[in-house]
Amino acid sequence: MPFRTLDSLDPRGKRVLLRADLNLPVKEGRITDMTRIERLLPTIRELADKGARVILCSHFDRPKGRRVSEMSLRPMQAALAEALGRPVRFAEDCVGPEAEAAAAALADGEVLLLENTRFHAGEEKNDPALAAGLAKLADVFVNDAFSAAHRAHASTEGVARLLPAYAGRLMQAELEALEAALGSPQRPVVAIVGGAKVSTKLDLLGNLSRKVDVLAIGGAMANTFLAAQGHG
Repeated sequence: MPFRTLDSLDPRGKRVLLRADLNLPVKEGRITDMTRIERLLPTIRELADKGARVILCSHFDRPKGRRVSEMSLRPMQAALAEALGRPVRFAEDCVGPEAEAAAAALADGEVLLLENTRFHAGEEKNDPALAAGLAKLADVFVNDAFSAAHRAHASTEGVARLLPAYAGRLMQAELEALEAALGSPQRPVVAIVGGAKVSTKLDLLGNLSRKVDVLAIGGAMANTFLAAQGHG
């Protein structure tokens, strides 16, 4: 499966909209697991070090199109800055005048974090207007949110149709691993899939079931399959 990577992008002086997955576990306002930030750092650093103006966007939790203070991405700002070892600016929205002004004010190598994309109902509906608002902020789009890539949302699929689109280093690694595992694998192949909800993974599971020898279902969604088999 051909896709463009950062190897073919000269980001210097360009505004780069970087779709991240910052849907981190938070308890009482504190991040309890930094794994997703740590895995994102190579892409942010590479872009910033090459002179890009990096604009991060992400969803967080399920505010269902409303502005919910407890679901703000602002707590991620300090965590990102500390992990990166450089300042991270914050915009109180992901589209509109405030986001546009914040993006325009960036200098080469600087990083901006936008507010939760799911504060807008159009995010999960893949609303063309929201996608256009996000695209207005940048010159190119880089998707490094593999864990959200199965959802056709405005910040994942919609904006990718409006800007030159590239895979970040995490996305690249995951896609290459998938190709190695499913494209021409050494058999037998076992796929282990976890997660809380099965509804968003039905297409994925159906696709996998045709390509692997054993499909193991874990996580909370295993309970759905157990219930379907008649277990209490």
